[in-house]
Amino acid sequence: MLGLIVLLQTLTLALSGPAASPEYLPIWVAAHDGHFARQGLTVNLKPTRSEVGAAEALAQGQADLAATSVEALLRFGVREGQHPRLLLGLTAAPPVALVLDAGHTARVRAVTDLAGLRVGIAAPGVAEHAWLNFILARARLTPAQVNVVSAGSQGLARALSTGDIHAAVVPDALASELVAARRATILADLRTPAAAERALGISTVSAAVFVRGDRRPGERELAAFTRAIVSAEARLVTGGASELAEKLPRSVVGSVEEFDARVRQAKGLYLPEGRVTEEQLEMTSLFLRDQLPLPARARIQLLPPGRVRATPGR
Repeated sequence: MLGLIVLLQTLTLALSGPAASPEYLPIWVAAHDGHFARQGLTVNLKPTRSEVGAAEALAQGQADLAATSVEALLRFGVREGQHPRLLLGLTAAPPVALVLDAGHTARVRAVTDLAGLRVGIAAPGVAEHAWLNFILARARLTPAQVNVVSAGSQGLARALSTGDIHAAVVPDALASELVAARRATILADLRTPAAAERALGISTVSAAVFVRGDRRPGERELAAFTRAIVSAEARLVTGGASELAEKLPRSVVGSVEEFDARVRQAKGLYLPEGRVTEEQLEMTSLFLRDQLPLPARARIQLLPPGRVRATPGR
């Protein structure tokens, strides 16, 4: 192992924020729970304020890898001649659910019944807005048939309870809280790969780790990186939240209750072993292209998984 440590280079990873985002929790765990070190890797995390920042850091040559969303990379992380590659997937979709206020369950039985109603999102342009439009399109609804309202990330629950909105796209923790309190029911669930496929009708990928094709790290380093992330995801499934919280930065942990909820969420959140198929990536890119003004040159290719997973892990 000593020889391996000498051979492997130091990598810089642009990491999407905010720090408490559950999509990128395995990377923080890999860095602070020793998973990178056990693979002989030194990975310098370069946190950014948003997924856009991580995508731009990769395009500008400020990082060897970027953990961001397919959407952000297509919009802001593609430059001429760079040929970005997807190394491994993290989530199938943003970890959110489309919930319906409990007072409207008699009128609304499915997404198709949302026509003419007010549906809340956190803010215009947030990633889940495009995914909401795809859910609506699968129900044969156009965005014009639904009144999409910006309610603020902290105001969605209040707007539901006051009747200002009838349904909302909310993060996993809030969806679970509202359902447990019988204040809402779920119309479409994107919080696990299986649930997202049921809601969307296709298999997709959202958060992932990317490299540039024109200057990517060596296959040995990429294989070690992949093994470390898969190991960190397994640690989230089997390990206790309190033990992990002691090792992670305070900005990642937040309150003990919030972190406990995120660790519970992580048990079903991630794509198994980070695997993504060509079809998943292509279908995701096609639907995002239908929803967003993407640059014509924006393309992402899949880094063949066999080339970076062949080296046995520990």
